[in-house]
Amino acid sequence: MASHGVRGRSGGRPTLEEVAARAGVGRGTVSRVINGSPRVSEATRAAVEAAVAELGYVPNTAARALAANRTDAIALVVPEPETRFFTEPYFSDMLRGVGAALSDTEMQLLLIFAGSDRERQRLAQYLAAHRVDGVLLVSVHADDPLPDMLSQLEIPAVISGPRSADETLTSVDSDNYGGARQAVEHLVSRGRRTIAHITGRLDVYGAQRRVDGYREALREAGHHVDELLIEPGDFSEGGGRRAMEALLQRRPDLDAVFAASDVTAAGARQVLREAGRRIPDDVALVGYDDSAIARHMEPPLTSVRQPIEEMGRAMTDLLLREVADRRPSATRELERRQMVLATELVERASS
Repeated sequence: MASHGVRGRSGGRPTLEEVAARAGVGRGTVSRVINGSPRVSEATRAAVEAAVAELGYVPNTAARALAANRTDAIALVVPEPETRFFTEPYFSDMLRGVGAALSDTEMQLLLIFAGSDRERQRLAQYLAAHRVDGVLLVSVHADDPLPDMLSQLEIPAVISGPRSADETLTSVDSDNYGGARQAVEHLVSRGRRTIAHITGRLDVYGAQRRVDGYREALREAGHHVDELLIEPGDFSEGGGRRAMEALLQRRPDLDAVFAASDVTAAGARQVLREAGRRIPDDVALVGYDDSAIARHMEPPLTSVRQPIEEMGRAMTDLLLREVADRRPSATRELERRQMVLATELVERASS
C-alpha cells in the first residue's frame, strides 16, 4: 500500500489527475470533493479522500482562487498613523475579533495603513488591481475618500461605524448614543451636577453620537446643557490632557468628566491629579471602551463597555457573506446592513 508523501509519476508534486486515477474516478469528481460539493456519494468521497491521503496531494489554492476570480484574502484597512494603531487598545481588540472570525476559513488577512495621502494612493492602486476579495475599514472619518472608492471599485466592504445617518455601506457599530447616556445618567445618579465631556474626533460619527447622548441625558435629568463644559478631543491621551486643562481653566467648578475613550480619560486623570483634584471625591471620571487601561488605572475607571472584539467578528462575518454573494452589486445595494451592538456601563471606583 502506498504511504503518505508518495510522489507523482513525474517525481514531483502529485497532480489532480493522479488522484483521480488512484481513486478510479474522473478529474471533475476529485475537484468536487476537494471543493466540498454535496453532489458526491459518500463512497466516492471516501475513495477520493483516501487517494489524497495516500499520495500526499495538496490542493493548489492559488489556482483555485484564480479560477473562481478571487484571491482568498481580505484587507483590514486603517486610515490612521501606525503609532495610533499600536498604542490604542481599540485596534488590538478589533484585530482579535477579525482574527477569530477568520480562524476557520482559508482567508488570509492583510493589514494596511492608509493614514497619509501617499498611502491612500498606493492603496487605491492595490485595490484597483483586485488583489483582495473584500475590505474591512476601521476608524472612518466623515471626509475619508476610501469608502466611496471601494464602492466605485465594487469591492465588498464593511466599515466600523457609519460616516453619517445616511451611510450606504454595510457597517457595524456600538450604541454610541446609548452608551453616552448611560455614562451621564450614572454621574447624575451619583449627585454630580457640573458634568463635562471630552469628545472624540468630531469628524467621526460615533463621537458625534456620544455628544448627542451626553446632551440628551443632561436634558432629561433637568440639567442645563452648558456648551462650555464640552471640549473637543481626539481619542488620544494627549488630547485628554489638553482638553482637561482647558476645561479646568474655563469651569474650575466641574465635579465630573465623561471622556470619549479610556485613553482620553487617562490623560484627563493626569491633569486632575496635578491640579490637586481627588478622584472621585472632587471629580468623578468615566471613560469609554472598557479597555485594559480602565481596569489598571488608579482608581480603576468606570467605563462604557463597547464589544469591540464582537464588532470585529461581526464585521468579518458580514464581509465574508458579501464576498460569497455573487449577485449584481445593484441587488446587493438593497441589502446593506447597519448593525448596532449594545453597550454596558461597568462601574468602578473612579465615579
